Amino acid sequence: METAQNQKLNYKKGGSFLIEDTKPDEAFTPEDFTEQHRMIADTTRDFVDNEVLPNVDKLEELHYDLSVKLLRKAGEIGLLSVDVPEEYGGLGLDKTSSMLVAENLGKTGAFAVSHGAHTGIGTLPIVYFGTDEQRKKYLPKFATGELISSYSLSEPGSGSDALSAKTVATPSPDGKFFTLNGTKMWLSNAGFADVYITFAKVDGDKFTSFILEKNYKGISLGKEEKKMGIKGSSTCALNLDDVQVPAGNVIGEIGKGHRVALNILNIGRFKLGAGVIGGAKAIITESVKYAKTRKQFQVPILSFGMIKHKLGEMAMRAFVGETMVYRTAGLIDSILQNVDKKSPEASALTLKGIEEYAVECSIIKVYASEILDYVADEGVQIFGGYGFTEEYPVARPYRDSRINRIFEGTNEINRLLIPSMLIRRAMKGELPLMAAAQKLMDEVISFSAGESVYEGLLADEMNLAANAKKVGLLVSGAAFQKYMDKLEREQEVVWHIADMAMEAYAMESVLLRVRKMERKNGKDVAFYAELARAFVYDAIERVESHAKASLAIIAEGDTLRTYLTAVRRLLKYSPINSAYIRRAIADKLAEDDKYDL
Repeated sequence: METAQNQKLNYKKGGSFLIEDTKPDEAFTPEDFTEQHRMIADTTRDFVDNEVLPNVDKLEELHYDLSVKLLRKAGEIGLLSVDVPEEYGGLGLDKTSSMLVAENLGKTGAFAVSHGAHTGIGTLPIVYFGTDEQRKKYLPKFATGELISSYSLSEPGSGSDALSAKTVATPSPDGKFFTLNGTKMWLSNAGFADVYITFAKVDGDKFTSFILEKNYKGISLGKEEKKMGIKGSSTCALNLDDVQVPAGNVIGEIGKGHRVALNILNIGRFKLGAGVIGGAKAIITESVKYAKTRKQFQVPILSFGMIKHKLGEMAMRAFVGETMVYRTAGLIDSILQNVDKKSPEASALTLKGIEEYAVECSIIKVYASEILDYVADEGVQIFGGYGFTEEYPVARPYRDSRINRIFEGTNEINRLLIPSMLIRRAMKGELPLMAAAQKLMDEVISFSAGESVYEGLLADEMNLAANAKKVGLLVSGAAFQKYMDKLEREQEVVWHIADMAMEAYAMESVLLRVRKMERKNGKDVAFYAELARAFVYDAIERVESHAKASLAIIAEGDTLRTYLTAVRRLLKYSPINSAYIRRAIADKLAEDDKYDL
């Protein structure tokens, strides 16, 4: 039987990218997709193109019956059951497959939300925490769409601080049921869902997860929220007025609802990263097509340098985001591949594997959602006045994109989580982060901090990325040394540290991908190498800016000057002319007539 103990050495530790070297062959990339992965992607793409996109306008009018019909069609071809174990009617595929479904649904906007709410946060609490009886009752019907699920964590007075919820669950004297009272907010799928995964405090203090069914007496829904975007998804409040819920509908343990909520949020962040990259690619494709045909001053606007810059930057960011997403998928799959799915410990081990990469999940959630926001904004700009009208294809994704920086924990909360999770692991001895930071600080004080040395393709850029990690460690060490256990209160410093960690993960991911492409495929990767170079030199400027801003908060006088000297030495570089690189990317987009990097 596979146990957490004997599985311990079979994977790279989460967050270790900050202090360990990663070889190109250790990074999973889209070039590693199997034939099964490609089939899943093709199946999803065909479903989106033939079934969902022709109905987008109707979905925007909130036809519940159409949403349910499309979800059930998705169920018929396996798109609701990728994460459901085979013994409960699902496909039980790897997380890369799940990400490919999410990515290819990304361009549908609101329907992607409906699908994700059902298959992710609406299903996975039962997959990972449910009893065998609960799994047998619900999962086969979730897998086909016979039952549609939703999830309710937030309340009118609790959003990011979910554990301050006021909804109460009072146990009956005989222990056979709980009576729930309260209001939950922002339930995706609420208007047509059959099941609500919800949270309440037993006896007012034991945060617990429950399964509710829509026919339970005392359940009512608020009116549909009039949202800025994702208008085709149903969003209502859930009102609970003396709702009696069988004791057998408790998910997991009483008082351990936070484990359900936090683990499911990790997975939600993970999948959201893939979905928003799919949305970004679709916007780029529409923008390229428009820029090729729209003429001003007798020439297509795609011939203008600023338009090429925009398209090149949009595509570069999407390529990097995609790379980060599937590197993370590969990490999670690597930790799960040895889990015996028939073992009683399978769910616990799977959750442990996903939780191991909670830092990386938060990184891709924040970084990818902000890539989509950038791409959507520039897409509207390329379309000009037409982009501001609903008749053209970028207005809807522009509106839809904004929610992703709020979903699954706001980007601000995730920025706070990234350093705090790393520090907690370091304090537990799970990640030698503090030792590495202290060693680097000692070297800085003695002016002996060495630079990294790589060879081969993109060697200079690999050195810069490695030194960027050192700068992040330097700032983290200085911050922890000054603030100790009060560091979390210094949100501006924590924010800068988080952004440096994200940029380091992004830089390293794209460099590893291109170096792996060269080694594995033996082909000319000059185009991709130039793309990676352009990204790295932009990212290193952002790292330097964050480092200086945070150090100015942490230190002053001679200490500050010492730190800044170390930063300048570690991030020593000369700017490159990246204009031609973005032009080359835009030219490739024009030649392909779509995003196809």
